[in-house]
Amino acid sequence: MAENTNNTGGSGNTGLAFIVGAIVVVLAVVAYFVFARGGAPETNQLDVNVDVPEVSAPAVPGTEG
Repeated sequence: MAENTNNTGGSGNTGLAFIVGAIVVVLAVVAYFVFARGGAPETNQLDVNVDVPEVSAPAVPGTEG
């Protein structure tokens, strides 16, 4: 009796190779922006003054003497 082998030639690996290739391209683009541009942008030092004048509340009616 002849052995029935169904050899498709590995067509299932084509999709996997496409996905792995896409991941490699995305990682290469991220690495370019991180390393070629000097990493994180430098931060500017800000000096913010938040002094507000003191405001007194108005008198409550009926509490005057």
